[in-house]
Amino acid sequence: AVVIQGFGNVGSYAGKFLSEMGCKVIGVSDVHGGLREPDGFDVPSLFDYNYKNRTIKDCGQGTPITNEELLGIECDFLIPAALGGVIHKMNAEELKCKIVIEAANGPCTAEADEIFRSRNVLCVPDIFANAGGVTVSYFEWAQNIQKYKWSESKINDELEQHMVDAHTRLRRVMNVYNIPMRTAAFVCAVEEVKKATEERGLE
Repeated sequence: AVVIQGFGNVGSYAGKFLSEMGCKVIGVSDVHGGLREPDGFDVPSLFDYNYKNRTIKDCGQGTPITNEELLGIECDFLIPAALGGVIHKMNAEELKCKIVIEAANGPCTAEADEIFRSRNVLCVPDIFANAGGVTVSYFEWAQNIQKYKWSESKINDELEQHMVDAHTRLRRVMNVYNIPMRTAAFVCAVEEVKKATEERGLE
């Protein structure tokens, strides 16, 4: 079961793709408030309504709840896809999810991270969860340099390979140092900078 806070450009497409993969979306929200549907939303219909009206308000599905109530819904995946700092030391203890996936920029504070670790809640950090967009931007740059257009299937294949490789590396670093995924992502980033610096003879 999936709960998505923020049904804008990022959250709506996350819901669309997860639904197509067989996930049940049971909670969504936007600036006007949230909706809960324990049996799962008709996501294609919700997506189309939101795309047309730029809101989920009055979509004819679910029961209205507040954004704060939405965060407390029991689920497997909680996806904060709206604003920064929405999960913090005052509400992180109340979350009833197994995994938090940061689709927004910085939706969880450092204090929330500590609480997640003490509760054994995995937080997939924005630096990794958001990496798909900037990776495809890199592909666009590569195409421009090559003056060669890639097919959509090639882009999807390359993106999947990059993301799977990055996840494998993150997991390895997490296991070696016994650290959360966010810290592991920083370790990997620093390693890349160190490697580039050494190869350029700038150390």
